[in-house]
Amino acid sequence: MFFFVFLLGMTVLISGEQLELLAQKALYLPQYRALLLADVHFGKINHFRKAGIAVPLKANEKNTEGMIELLQKTAPDRVIFLGDLFHSHYNEEWEVIGQLTRHFKSTVFELIIGNHDILSEYQYQRQGFQLHRQITLGSLLLTHQELDTVPQGFYNLSGHVHPGIRLRGKGRQSVVLPCFCFGKQKGLLPAFGAFTGLASLKPKKDDQIFAIVPGEKVLRLE
Repeated sequence: MFFFVFLLGMTVLISGEQLELLAQKALYLPQYRALLLADVHFGKINHFRKAGIAVPLKANEKNTEGMIELLQKTAPDRVIFLGDLFHSHYNEEWEVIGQLTRHFKSTVFELIIGNHDILSEYQYQRQGFQLHRQITLGSLLLTHQELDTVPQGFYNLSGHVHPGIRLRGKGRQSVVLPCFCFGKQKGLLPAFGAFTGLASLKPKKDDQIFAIVPGEKVLRLE
């Protein structure tokens, strides 16, 4: 059974914390005025094109425009990236990120270092980012990769996996959609990036799954 809920309309309570699940594949924490995004992979398109792989540049624009839209709608005090902000080595797309952070001067931009975040610390500081290994907000423990063991009293939110869920129709047709997945002690955020791919999940019995029709609606699966 599906519940169709539009942008900013899906609110869930996890570990006593209010989470707003956004159809743009992001999460907003109203009590902390914090916007969470995982696995943007800025610069990935440029990286592939430099290697001679024909990839359209439209995905770069989609990432940038989508982020600007989110910042304007939510007006957060903090934007926290759960790792893999930039895909790899420096390319010109990194300067676009700097233009964005400088435009939203009243917002603090923070990055939890992911496995793809290999630029020098100077480059991140130059574009106005605060760097972390993990961040705690109330009972939420934010990391890039999920923790093997979650400390008592905390709930771990992470990215890295690029979670997707396969939905099947009455015939043989099926589609894999990006999703949020909330288990007993750990939750996964979808990859925000437009060119990231999806890893199909096999949910556990008590997992809460929220599939996303990108940019349109959040679907609670039961």
